Formats: sequence, C-alpha cells, structure tokens
Amino acid sequence: MNPNLSEAIDVIKKGGVIAHATETCYGLACDLTNPEAVKRLFQIKNRPINMPVSGLFESTEQSKQYVIWNEEAEALADKYLPGPITIILPLLSTLYPTPDGGETLGIRVSDYSEAMELVKEFGVPLTTTSANIHGEPAPYSVKEINEQYEGKDFAPDLILDSGKLTAQPPSTVVDFSKEKMQVLRKGTILI
Repeated sequence: MNPNLSEAIDVIKKGGVIAHATETCYGLACDLTNPEAVKRLFQIKNRPINMPVSGLFESTEQSKQYVIWNEEAEALADKYLPGPITIILPLLSTLYPTPDGGETLGIRVSDYSEAMELVKEFGVPLTTTSANIHGEPAPYSVKEINEQYEGKDFAPDLILDSGKLTAQPPSTVVDFSKEKMQVLRKGTILI
C-alpha cells in the first residue's frame, strides 16, 4: 500500500478528515460511520448541516447494508457505476444517521483508482464531498485547496497530493428516494 494512503487511513481511523483526488475534483473524506468525524467535515467545509451527505462505497453491494435499492436505481448503477454519478436512496435504518437527520444517503462508487483504494483499504464507507469551502469553486490541485483554507479555523488534517487534476463537471446526482426519479444535478453523465 502507498505509504501516503496508509497515513491517510490512520488519520481517518482517528476521526480525521482528509482531502483526496476523485474523477471529478479533489474531495473531502472521513469515516461515514463516525458522527463526530462527519460533523467535523461539515465544519471544515462550512457546509450547512441541512445539506445531505454522500457515501463513497467499494461497491453497490456494500451500500446495500445502508440503503434500500429499487430496480430502476440498480439498473442505473449497473450502467454507470463505478463512475461520476451519485444515486440518492432511502436509508435502510437510522443505524447510520446523516448529519441533517435526513432519511436518505447519496451512493458513490468512484472509478478513480486512488479513491477506490482508499475506501477498500479503510474497509467501511467514507463520506464524500468536494474539497472546496461551501460556495467556493471545486479545487483541482493541492495549491487550490491550501489557498481556500489559508487562515481558516478548520482545514483538512491531511491532503493526498495526486497532482493537478483536469477540470471536470461534478458528478450527476439522481434521487430515487421519492416515488419518481429526479435528476438533482446534471454532471458528466447525462440522464
């Protein structure tokens, strides 16, 4: 295992928040099953608590321990995951509550090898959100992350440097938690 990846996993195990590259931009990650870590991620990002959270999973199969899948969502996942799409589904139970107290969770399975290695080595799902401060542009380099967090009270505990990423649209977000599927954000994948 990459020594930097090993260090990142240690930080996450201790309740820390890291920044890492994904197929769209740099993202923030922490242990999805640790409410204090998720709360800290929201502080770092200055994200409103009522905004939902997504989980980065090793596979859609792993996510079935957390959310309820339907046939339409599974068909979309089979077609586009791993890849830049977030599929919002109802939580299976309140075993893993979201910071906003909501009843849904966004499911991500990345096709970016470093992000997948991180979640596989950690063994449980990670939260996933872009590494920008809420309202700021998504970062595509460590320099951009450092510039956004310079002088702030909260910042990621560790940044995994994967170099400068090519700017990409964000992930497409599709909500299956209601009766009818809804595209909440258009991204790389057109639905």
